Amino acid sequence: MEESLDTAPLLKEAIPEDRVSVASNAQLVWWRFTKHKPALVAMVVLFMFFVVLLFPAFFSIQEPELTDAKLAFIPSQSLHLFDGAKLRPWVPTVVGKRNPTTLRMEWKIDASKKIAVRFLSQGYPYKIFGLIPTRLHILGAVRADEQNRIYLLGTDRLGRDQWSRLMFATQTSMTIGMVSVALSIFLGVLLGGISGYFGGFVDLVIQRLIELLQSLPTIPIWLALSAALPRDWPPTRVFFAITIILALIGWTTLAREVRGRFLSLREEDFVLSAELVGCSRMRIILRHMVPTFSSHIIATSTLAIPVMIISETSLSFLGLGLRPPAISWGVLLQEAQNIQTLALAPWLLIPGLVVVIAVLAFNIVGDGLRDAADPYGK
Repeated sequence: MEESLDTAPLLKEAIPEDRVSVASNAQLVWWRFTKHKPALVAMVVLFMFFVVLLFPAFFSIQEPELTDAKLAFIPSQSLHLFDGAKLRPWVPTVVGKRNPTTLRMEWKIDASKKIAVRFLSQGYPYKIFGLIPTRLHILGAVRADEQNRIYLLGTDRLGRDQWSRLMFATQTSMTIGMVSVALSIFLGVLLGGISGYFGGFVDLVIQRLIELLQSLPTIPIWLALSAALPRDWPPTRVFFAITIILALIGWTTLAREVRGRFLSLREEDFVLSAELVGCSRMRIILRHMVPTFSSHIIATSTLAIPVMIISETSLSFLGLGLRPPAISWGVLLQEAQNIQTLALAPWLLIPGLVVVIAVLAFNIVGDGLRDAADPYGK
């Protein structure tokens, strides 16, 4: 009720006062969030990332692991929606010629020749969520043959389609970031809540553990734990290992915040009432105390996701995280380590731009949620 009273003056100009007076805290937070225009734009960007996360095969054009060394370093083909005055999507043809000196294939865009494309085209088979078989893709050539292949973001040194690999890399990197944050929030709320509610020896042990973890240098610990993973592990097992490593390191800050909040809440009347009616301690923590600052937890988790994404990307870029044949943003950026490769194929840096966009979007949305959840903010 205190948050509603503090927030109402900030909303009365845009929303009728009678609605504000009876609105829940979640509604007040959402109304204040909608006034943050950059956060709304960033939320749309994140929604697009989440759609790609759910359906990466649909947005891909070719099989991400399909290799052909003869097609290495093909430049990106720009998509044109109009052919003259008609709505007829097309991409320019790529023409290759072998350099007589270096014997390397050199590719150039020939805009005079057009490859007709269409949306919702049939392509390679896959399964939606591993259950529903389909061949539907967002884009494809009208005449699907080797002469009419589409490379929206070019190819790498093995001739693999960079656009399709970027779609699957988005799924992997964002999943690791969100799962790691979910585990971190669970550990932070659970251990921080236990520490603040019970106090005494339990509080002492948990706080010393937090201080120990926070005193360790983060990057060397990540490197050491990642390097300790067996090299012969399959990508799936490495995926879960990296997720757990990131989660075990990232829960300490939230646990400290939860502990401080619980120290002030455990003396409140509603906590005493819950104890008198016979509620268990875990029910008091999870059903009565945690919801009082759920908005703060949501904002904190939104700001923590880009940190996890950057961490996974950095580890994979250094060769200590996910390794091929797994596909992530860091794995794609490994192709950009060679200066000679960058001179031949600067489009291999595009995954780095995608990382920047995703991190900025998460941070802007997190700032918007933090401001909206603050009942005393202006």
